[in-house]
Amino acid sequence: MKIGKRIGICIACAALIALSWIIALQAKSDTQKQSELLERAEAYLEDEVYVRAEPLLEEAAGYRGAYTEQCEARLKEVYLALIGQQGYARKYTALLDTQMARKNAPEAVYEEAALYYLDRGKVKEGLAALKEGIEKLGSQRLEELYESNRYIYTVGRNVYEDVTAIANGVIQVKQDGLWGLASADGTLVVPCEYGKVSTYWDGEVIVKKGSVISGVNVDNNRLVLLHEQADDFGNYSQGRTSLHLADGWHNADGEFTIGQTTYDAIGMFSGGYAAACLEGRWGVMDLSGNWYIPAQYDEIIMDELGRCWGQGAVFAKKGGQVILLVNGQETEHRYDNARPFGESGYAAVERDGAWGFITPEGEEIIPFSFDDALSFSQHLAAVEIDGGWGYVSLQGKVVIEPIFRQAKSFYDGSAPIYTVDGWEFITLKEYEAEASL
Repeated sequence: MKIGKRIGICIACAALIALSWIIALQAKSDTQKQSELLERAEAYLEDEVYVRAEPLLEEAAGYRGAYTEQCEARLKEVYLALIGQQGYARKYTALLDTQMARKNAPEAVYEEAALYYLDRGKVKEGLAALKEGIEKLGSQRLEELYESNRYIYTVGRNVYEDVTAIANGVIQVKQDGLWGLASADGTLVVPCEYGKVSTYWDGEVIVKKGSVISGVNVDNNRLVLLHEQADDFGNYSQGRTSLHLADGWHNADGEFTIGQTTYDAIGMFSGGYAAACLEGRWGVMDLSGNWYIPAQYDEIIMDELGRCWGQGAVFAKKGGQVILLVNGQETEHRYDNARPFGESGYAAVERDGAWGFITPEGEEIIPFSFDDALSFSQHLAAVEIDGGWGYVSLQGKVVIEPIFRQAKSFYDGSAPIYTVDGWEFITLKEYEAEASL
């Protein structure tokens, strides 16, 4: 190797060593600066002179030294001492955000942030901090704190005479004897001026005023008018409704194109399937009108909106027993009664006069201990206990006390509950947001 090249390598190595020493000295210098600033700040803190300690601690926290964690802890104490003054709440939460954003953020900082927000009634922010910590750390402690606070709710101001279940983000509501449409939290969208309204789907709801049946949008503008003679219609979902003509029930789409087959009854489509009755026997059909489950049962179990299908499972009644069908096939599981599965969670089933919950595979997951129950929706299920209705979690724990006369399923964080005043709406504070479709 040439002498010049060797000299170059030696110079480069020396430069690297020098740079390492400079970095080390700088780090040591930062630590020393933090130590000196902390010492000065502590003297002010001892006398509770927070406004003079603050700039010293902020400067110290800005250095990358060994005392950063200690500086930040003392700085948060200062912010909390001055929290009632303008700007200090923002400073405190900004520092918490900085700490939580670090890759190695400890469990304690997420708990601190959550408790700060929860103590001030900011449930949504507190739960968000806990969820972030759970996702990063998988902390059981944070999970328990999250579970103990996630069911805090508020009661809305809208009250109705009658309501249905929430579907596709909206709910049919009745006021002064007429029906309209509201968002999931009860905020009225389509005015209560119709004799009947359907569920909402893809910008359209089927309505009836007098003898006139039409489709309107959420601004209550007419989209389509039915010209055929029909005296009733079913709920509208997945581009399908049903119309009752002189000869019986027919499938129809949102433009009122009517199918040829006549049925005794048709349910509401969900997950691509709907219950239907033909010549006194019930089965399940797909969107094309083909039988997925042949019409051979005494009844297909539906919810109040007419939905029967959820998570690949259906309940059918035959010979006085309710049978669980999975992927169109009968299983060995038998019940006295059942509620259809929702999009997720467990189904409510009855046996020997008590209600419990099962998985889509038929596993009994929550004991038969309730007077009545609805299937799970959004990690909660409405249950009746000693004449009152409340809600249980997926673990079977009562998380909203049974203080209501009746209750329906959650959707988008809201659920209808029946009180002495009528049908009102509760909304989990975690999900509070401006109502929209």
